[in-house]
Amino acid sequence: MREDESTVFLLAMIGDIFVGDIIFQLFLLLMMIAAVAGVILLFVKFRKRNERLARVEEKLDKVLSEKEK
Repeated sequence: MREDESTVFLLAMIGDIFVGDIIFQLFLLLMMIAAVAGVILLFVKFRKRNERLARVEEKLDKVLSEKEK
């Protein structure tokens, strides 16, 4: 192996772990975090939507009861 080839190989490898493996593992970790965050955001969004629908229903009931009087 020539000197310049060994330098490139050493730069691409830290101990027994390749830099590409580290990047791939970080990518997978970010994808898992994004999936969990997405589920949490959906839960919060649906909860706020239900609260908003409850407020609209309450206002509608109030308007209808005032109209009947």
